[in-house]
Amino acid sequence: MTYQKWFDSHTKKHQNILKKLSNLSDDEVIEYFRFDNMQINEPNFCPLFKENKKCHNITNLNCYLCACPYFIFDDNGLEQREEQTIYSKCRINAKNGREFVSESAIHQDCSSCTVPHDERYVKRYFSCDLL
Repeated sequence: MTYQKWFDSHTKKHQNILKKLSNLSDDEVIEYFRFDNMQINEPNFCPLFKENKKCHNITNLNCYLCACPYFIFDDNGLEQREEQTIYSKCRINAKNGREFVSESAIHQDCSSCTVPHDERYVKRYFSCDLL
C-alpha cells in the first residue's frame, strides 16, 4: 500500500469517527481516541488493534494524531540523496525519529517518536498552538 492510499483511507476513517462524536467536547473527543477505548469501539481504525499491539510503546497512547502532522511524504519521492530517493521525512526532525535506509530508498521511521501521541500535545493541537 502506498503512503497516499493509507493516508486517504485513514483520513476517511478519522472523519467518520469525528462525525459520530460531533456532540462531544474537545476533551471528550481526545479521551475517546485513547488506545484502549479505540481498540474496543473502533476495532477497524488500526490493524494493530486486533493484535493488541501498540505502534508506540507509550502507557497512555492517544490515537487522535495517528497520521502525524509532521510526517511528510510523496510516493514519487521528495528528493534525491545521492543514489537514494527520500520518500518520507519528519518536518521537525524529531529527536527520536530515525531513517530507514535501503540501497535505493530512505523512509522516515517514527516508531521511537511519541510526539503526536501524548494527550498534552493533542490538546495543544486542538487549541491551534501547533503547526
